[in-house]
Amino acid sequence: MTGGEIAALIAAGAFAVLVLGLCFVLFKVAGIVSELNTTIEEANKSLSTITKDADHLLIEVEGLLNKSNTTLDDVNGKLGMTDPLFQAVGDLGESVSSLNESTRNLTSHLASASKKGATVGIAKKVGSKVRG
Repeated sequence: MTGGEIAALIAAGAFAVLVLGLCFVLFKVAGIVSELNTTIEEANKSLSTITKDADHLLIEVEGLLNKSNTTLDDVNGKLGMTDPLFQAVGDLGESVSSLNESTRNLTSHLASASKKGATVGIAKKVGSKVRG
């Protein structure tokens, strides 16, 4: 065998090793791609399930919000009906305050008239009751 034949034989052997290495790498890549496809399919199934669950949950939340809005409208309506009650209580408070002020004024006038020696009928009777 000549030197050129030996070089060709070595080159052919190296090429065969290279091809075998590439085949090994390609088989590994094919396995990884297969696993990746399986993973993507599972992810799509999971995403589909999650989407369906989220849709059902959103429908339930919408129903709950509608009921909450109805209840809130009802409560607001009932609170609106209590406004006259609070107005009446406020008016009553003002009336009691005015009555107290009038009573103080009457008592002070009767007391001062009594000190001045007033002997007028009702003023004298009320004054003696106030002094006790």
